[in-house]
Order: sequence, then C-alpha cells, then structure tokens
Amino acid sequence: MIEIKELNKNFGKDQILSDINFTIKDGEVFGLIGTNGAGKSTLLRTITGIYKPNSGTVTVDGLPVYDNPKAKQLFFFLPDDLYFSQGMTPKSLATYYKGIYPAFDIEKYMKLLDQFHLNPKKRISTYSKGMKRQVAILAGICANTKYVLLDESFDGLDPVIRKAVKQLLVREMDERGMTTIITSHNLREQEDICDHIGVLHQSKIVLSKDMVALKCSVQNVEVCFASDAEAEQTLAKLCIKKQKQKGPLYLLTVEGDREEVMEILHSVDTTYLDVQSLSLEDIFIKEMEAIGYDIQTFMGE
Repeated sequence: MIEIKELNKNFGKDQILSDINFTIKDGEVFGLIGTNGAGKSTLLRTITGIYKPNSGTVTVDGLPVYDNPKAKQLFFFLPDDLYFSQGMTPKSLATYYKGIYPAFDIEKYMKLLDQFHLNPKKRISTYSKGMKRQVAILAGICANTKYVLLDESFDGLDPVIRKAVKQLLVREMDERGMTTIITSHNLREQEDICDHIGVLHQSKIVLSKDMVALKCSVQNVEVCFASDAEAEQTLAKLCIKKQKQKGPLYLLTVEGDREEVMEILHSVDTTYLDVQSLSLEDIFIKEMEAIGYDIQTFMGE
C-alpha cells in the first residue's frame, strides 16, 4: 500500500504539490487525472523517491521512499519523457534492467516483444514514439515489481495497441497482484481500466473516488407515472439534481445508489421507465461543479 500524507513539494517559490493526502490500495489501478502542468509528473517522481518532499511523507508498504533503495526496488517508474542510451536495443535494455531488478523476466520480455512485433535487435532510436513506449511498458511489466507507475504512458499508442497493453496490465494484476498508477489528462483513457480516480488541480487533490461508486452515483431517468399522485410521491423520495417534463414524461438526473433508485421507481406503477448511467465525463463535470469548480476554468478554456 502506498500512503501519501500532508505532502508538499515546491521548486523555489513555485508550489507544485500542496497538502496531498491519499492512499493507493494493493492490487488496484489508480488513475491520476489532471490538466497539463497540474503536477502529475512531480507527484509520481515524489512517490518513487526521485524528488524529496519539502514536507509530509510518502511510504510504500510502511517504508519511507526517499533515499531508501529497499523501497525503490518495489517500483518501476515509466516517465512521460522516455530516454534510451544511444545504440540501445530492446535486447540490451533487458540486460540493463536485469542488473537493476533481479526478478526481471527476460524470457517473458522476449516473448512479449515478439507478440507486439518489436525487433529485439533493432536500435530503439529508430522506433516511432509509440513503439518506444511499447518497449518501455513491456520492460516495466517484466521487471516484476509490486508497483508500476505510468506517466501518460498510453500517449502515442494506436487504439489496437492501447487495448492490448491494457489487457496485459489487467492480466498481470490478476496473476500477481501488481498495483498500477496511471496518469493522464484524458478522462476517457482511464474509464475502462481504473479502480479509483484522483483529480489533481492547482497543486491539490480535489477529488478522489472509487470508480464503481462514481459510476453508480448518478443516473438519467426517463419515466411516465401511472398517476400524478404517484409522481409526486416518488419524486419526493429521489435526490433529483435536474428535472424536466415533457407532457407525462419526466426527464430526471438522480443522485444516489443505483439499486436504491431502482427500488424506489419499481415500488410504484409506471407506464414507461428507462434508467441509464451517466458517462464518466458527465459525472466528473458534475462532481467538479459540486465542489465549486467551473469546468471551463478547470480545463483551462
């Protein structure tokens, strides 16, 4: 488990991270969302002990991370700005990482290179941006560390490869309990893989929620009631955030547990009923507005 408490990080007079508090549970995919410049990369570099906090603590499995080789052995960090030594090939990269991570599985790595059609003897410098990122992600998985941190690591991958990489990450989690942290400024990128979402904005974590709870927290409801009395009675029981009416049809945005909302709606006579979950993006906008953020300002528009 990774625990971040009262974390602050600044460079000179620039406050990059301010009073960061959250926990990443073992075996989950934690998605860190934020606009460019929000501090996501700085946070990952502080979690992995590359940067020293100005105050606060970062511990992994109870161990302080900064200047602690034992703790750092638990991490593989893939930065946004990849760097490979001149002349390095995927094969020589494996030898390099084997020296850093004793559990690095070279045989598995070579099989994955073949599956992804990456020539192990070709210089990485000749690869496209997406191919370089594939090599780095495969190396990170084969390092067999408990934690893998990926900074904007799906950037540059085509849709087919992106899906394959996500499936590979999920498989590793199922097989050996790997914990993954993924940063992105793209909410849709995180929706189908993350168990928990944290939102970083202006140096602070402004939202941190379980993905399933977030998806089940709001529903769009279209309903026609059998009578006005049942309509009045039912609407009073629901936590309605938006309401429109077109003749007998009620168009509602309802907050609350989906099962509880369905139980209320099914307890009365209706002539028409359709309940749909909101997209994660719509829920995100609602959540940000609820804590006082104008979404256009948040997104830098």
